[in-house]
Amino acid sequence: MSAAGDAGLLAGITVLDLTRLLPGPLATRHLAEMGATVLKIEGPAADGQDDGTRHMFVTRADREAGRPSLAFRALNEGKQLREIDLRGEAGRAQVLELARRADLLVEGFRPGVLDKLGLGWRTLHALNPKLVLCSISGYGQRNAWSHRAGHDINYIAMAGVLEQNATVDGELAVPNFQIGDLMGGAQAAVSGMLAALLAVQRGGAARWVDISMTHEVHRHHALARISLAATGRTPAPGRDLLSGGAPCYGAYRCADGRWMAVGALEMKFWRALCEAVQRPGWSEQHWTRGLAPGSAEAMALRAEVAALFATRPMAQWAELFDRVDACVTPVLRLDELERHPVHAARA
Repeated sequence: MSAAGDAGLLAGITVLDLTRLLPGPLATRHLAEMGATVLKIEGPAADGQDDGTRHMFVTRADREAGRPSLAFRALNEGKQLREIDLRGEAGRAQVLELARRADLLVEGFRPGVLDKLGLGWRTLHALNPKLVLCSISGYGQRNAWSHRAGHDINYIAMAGVLEQNATVDGELAVPNFQIGDLMGGAQAAVSGMLAALLAVQRGGAARWVDISMTHEVHRHHALARISLAATGRTPAPGRDLLSGGAPCYGAYRCADGRWMAVGALEMKFWRALCEAVQRPGWSEQHWTRGLAPGSAEAMALRAEVAALFATRPMAQWAELFDRVDACVTPVLRLDELERHPVHAARA
């Protein structure tokens, strides 16, 4: 559903948001979009207790207007902002009083910090047995690496994802999409929090939802893990079915340096592609017909497909495949999205 379609689903739910930076704030923004009342709590900026995204990519216009960065505003839209010094006794008492009436508390400190602040699970649960606590961390609350610092690149590296995000020659490509923070952190947290809230509403006990970004990414790294289990080997970079080893699935550079994304995994789509580009001889060369991904034959055909796409600019290919049901699309830039019909329809 869209954010507008979700509005009101969590009406009456109160969330205390103690998180900073990206995963937690985005997760609680999703809850706010679904109708929850979210109180974002930050400590005084003077001693570094505020959210670091306030100062991320601050523009001259932001400084002149006396406002936090666009990053902070976007991640915390729809929330109520509270300044509470978590390191002081008065601040602790304030948070506990809020927690007494809240449904959910979300935090992203290193494991053990919440206990040091006097706001640990045992304290909160004794105060409000129906309060769900969600902790988002890099490696989980009870792990040999629990107290280690990290960022997205570390989490996807330790989950086996970064090694798989590589070219045929093994060159790693660091994604400009925070897989650990967003999927392993924000989205996994939303899923866990909603399940825990539902359990409480059904009369069950409140839960401590322990979100380890590394372990969540690993848990969702499904197909590569299945391939390892089935074959006994780690998929070779750029040679697996979905990573570049099949001509029917991959990104191809066009004459103008732009790219087309080909996702013709099913035979019917591959045949539609072959017909559209007038290459009937390719139609039976498909992984479902025994063309092994990563084989010499598959890579040779992939080179032929690449040579063909290199003969026209992206716009011409996009126009052609706009009329063909073959799972072939242009690779859009961020600044092109709003003008494209697929995104305009969701506005």
